[in-house]
Amino acid sequence: MNNLEFFTYSFASLFAIVSPLSAVVTFVSLTNKLTFEEKNIIANKAVTLACIMALFFAISGELILNFFGITIDSLRVAGGILLFTVAFDMMLAKVSRESITDNEIDKSQDRTDIWIFPIALPLLTGPGTITTVIVLMSGSATIIQSGSVLLAIIATFGITLVLYRFSRRVYKLLGYTGMLVFTRLMGLLLAAMAVNFIVTGIWNIYMSFQI
Repeated sequence: MNNLEFFTYSFASLFAIVSPLSAVVTFVSLTNKLTFEEKNIIANKAVTLACIMALFFAISGELILNFFGITIDSLRVAGGILLFTVAFDMMLAKVSRESITDNEIDKSQDRTDIWIFPIALPLLTGPGTITTVIVLMSGSATIIQSGSVLLAIIATFGITLVLYRFSRRVYKLLGYTGMLVFTRLMGLLLAAMAVNFIVTGIWNIYMSFQI
């Protein structure tokens, strides 16, 4: 695929797994007792940290895999299974167990560091996001495509920051039903991406044994 197609694929993949619009519901729940200014400070800190973490794993992910002796195709299969479980929860309009549980949301209400946990990690940059950025970077054929992945990460979290800063207005505009519809659509897209990860990984592993 050409550079524009690769960027579009990378952005769509990241946007589906981060799913910032559906995460607005959780963000509103976590910050409903805060003032408008306090909420925006939380949003700025959380999204910045999540973006930095995603960029870090995009740049150093392959080195980390090599250190532990893990092949990228093994990560594709394992990550694809993980992404499919997340997608299944999204299609049922449930908060993913990979991201955050209802119990964790309740316990986070009175904490001052919610921008770190659970918002930045793992709600925005969880195992699914980390797997996706590493796989995308491994699939880049040129420096331009590698840069496209980094740009897709920045664009995704840029949109996330805007949605979080206007989270209460977005929630009032779309309503809970609108959020559920969007979550199911993103879940379907993510499920298809997960299947692609698994099939590609298994095929590459199979072919490596034929050589």
